[in-house]
Amino acid sequence: MEITELLKITIPALLVLLTAYLLLDKLLRNEDKRRKFELTKNNLATLTPIRLRAYERLILVLERTLPTNLIINTIKPEMSNMELHTLLLTTIRQEFSHNISQQIYISDDLWVYIRGAQESLLKLINTSAAQCNPANSGAELAERIIQIFSSSEKTPSELAIQKLKNEVRNFL
Repeated sequence: MEITELLKITIPALLVLLTAYLLLDKLLRNEDKRRKFELTKNNLATLTPIRLRAYERLILVLERTLPTNLIINTIKPEMSNMELHTLLLTTIRQEFSHNISQQIYISDDLWVYIRGAQESLLKLINTSAAQCNPANSGAELAERIIQIFSSSEKTPSELAIQKLKNEVRNFL
């Protein structure tokens, strides 16, 4: 008789204990999910403006380093090809190096396009400079760079700009 009495007490107690455990476990999991959601929401509220500024800065770099814009902002009437060549390379490297930290806010794929745009610009300028007499007027080099750039269908800079715009649209 004692065993049945003991079972009558322990079985309901075990059921209550199991129910309490399951309810508390579910409650704690839901609370953990809520905290993670709040943290993610707060992080997004903080990171979104920073990330958008990174996209803005990178589009500015790409636009500033388009050969037409770059030459207009760099060339002086008295410059030689050699001086223009040196200044163009320096300007491109500075523009990209000042904004290198922005890569942490964008996709790796986009960063590859941006680096490709920089490398292709440097190559275009070096190739064009090799075809010009270093002592001649910088206008000769400027004209050659713009001519080669304009003859290209889709330049790496234009591809990078398009990729950046697409990434921003997908982000928003």
